[in-house]
Amino acid sequence: MAEDRDGMVVYWRPGCPYCMKLRLRLRFTRLRYTEVNIWRDPEAAAFVRSVADGNETVPTVSVAGHAMVNPSKRQVLDAVRAHAPQLEAS
Repeated sequence: MAEDRDGMVVYWRPGCPYCMKLRLRLRFTRLRYTEVNIWRDPEAAAFVRSVADGNETVPTVSVAGHAMVNPSKRQVLDAVRAHAPQLEAS
C-alpha cells in the first residue's frame, strides 16, 4: 500500500529515532492514519524515494496525497486541517 489519496500514511522503518518520536507524538492525537514499514513494503519504499529526492528518508507522511519528509507533529496537524479534516476524530 503506497500513498493514500484520501487518508494519512506514516512511512517509517525500525530503528529510526525520528520515526519513533513522531509516531509516539501522533499516538496522542485522535487522528486516523496507517503506519507502513518501508523495509517490509517495497512499494512504500519506492513512494518514499519518489518524494524524498531518491532517498528513503523517514518519517515521511502523506496526507491526502500531500507528502512531507521528516515533518513535525505541528506540520502534520496543519496538513490534516488543510487537506483532510475528515481524519480528525470528533
